[in-house]
Amino acid sequence: MHQNILVTGRPGIGKSTIIKRVVDALGYSKAEGFWTSEIRRGTERVGFAISTLDGQTGVLAHLDLKSGPRIGRYIVNVSDIDRVIIPVLRRARETGKTIVIDEIAGMELTSQSFAPEVRKCLDTCRVLGTLQQRGGSFVQEVRARPDVTVVELTTANRDLMLQDILSLLSRD
Repeated sequence: MHQNILVTGRPGIGKSTIIKRVVDALGYSKAEGFWTSEIRRGTERVGFAISTLDGQTGVLAHLDLKSGPRIGRYIVNVSDIDRVIIPVLRRARETGKTIVIDEIAGMELTSQSFAPEVRKCLDTCRVLGTLQQRGGSFVQEVRARPDVTVVELTTANRDLMLQDILSLLSRD
């Protein structure tokens, strides 16, 4: 892989799902990093969880947290970003594996360590991840990098995207 591939699209379109499907196809032994997922209480979304490919977990953000930066309705758990995400990204960089980053967005960016670590990961040209569709200056910086290919996931292309991303990976 000689190009970072980042999937963008509206919330709920399936960005994380497509990245998981790509990693399934590549093989988990060839990737390291993290996913995010919803935390639900019944039918209500109450937060977001962090899970690393090697089984570590944390809470990215939750309605019930008492302190931390607020993004929308959620309070972000910066300590779990620093405890779970940053070490797994550093390890992925050092192992030479594909680096899975789900996602580069406002919640993760509340950690002062996240953006510098993402830059180092992107410099390896081995990142497979998701990128917030609209974001601040860091999201725009990432989007503008010459070593980043951004693919937009839509309902029209969702079923074809797995093969498209695998084709991009095999070109490298």
